[in-house]
Amino acid sequence: MATEILVPQLGNEVTEAEVTEWAAAVGDDVSAGEVVVVISTTKAALEIEAPCDGSLAEIRIGEGELTEVGAVLGVIE
Repeated sequence: MATEILVPQLGNEVTEAEVTEWAAAVGDDVSAGEVVVVISTTKAALEIEAPCDGSLAEIRIGEGELTEVGAVLGVIE
């Protein structure tokens, strides 16, 4: 079963974020609570943790790309 890694709600004024760094690569095993990607906004940097155990199956937003709140960053299977 696939689980999406989402850009969380970051406050009322923040509508987009930039992917700063992927700490895991496609095919890497990840554990729930492990940092898999770092995003940044004009206000702060935020570490996004894996929501479940599994393997990083897909990266949808690459490093340096801007994305909207709620967007799917990647997929864990």
